Amino acid sequence: MKTFIFFLVASFFIVATTHAEDVSSRAAESRKAIKTFVKELKNALQQAIKTGGPEHAIQVCEEKAPEIATGISEEKGWLMGRTSVKFRNPVNAPDSWELTVLRQFEERKARGEDPKDLEYSEVIVKNGKKAFRYMKAIPTKGMCLTCHGDKIPSEVSEKLNELYPEDKARGFKKGDIRGAFTIIQHIK
Repeated sequence: MKTFIFFLVASFFIVATTHAEDVSSRAAESRKAIKTFVKELKNALQQAIKTGGPEHAIQVCEEKAPEIATGISEEKGWLMGRTSVKFRNPVNAPDSWELTVLRQFEERKARGEDPKDLEYSEVIVKNGKKAFRYMKAIPTKGMCLTCHGDKIPSEVSEKLNELYPEDKARGFKKGDIRGAFTIIQHIK
């Protein structure tokens, strides 16, 4: 009987350790993918602003950002995107899990945590299938305020109104949590 209990406890410890290592590894992979996304998007935004001004950057966020996310998703076999409580594109509206995490991010920021460090991950089971879910907060930076702040230039505002008649992604201030990157890795 003691041998059985020992093997049971040892098995539980091995499974728990393996699970923790897997979650840690998946989170690290997710961070790397997000860094790639941010770098590509930032370069495209800076180039668009340089060649055509801020209203040109809107097109980058509308077209290039989803392309980058799709490319990374296809390469990794994941689902990657961006979401926010105050979303611009309804396609990016948060699901219930993401909404819960976004609210937790706001609570953590209110307690003094730096938005650039906010992340959350867990393994969930939905419809009998396991998935690793990860989110990383997107802090509002100075560059973002041209399209997401409370003093948006009229030509930018007109373009946003045309493309996103139900736009909610305005009124942010530097340091606010504008939204989050979100990743789903299905586990087999």
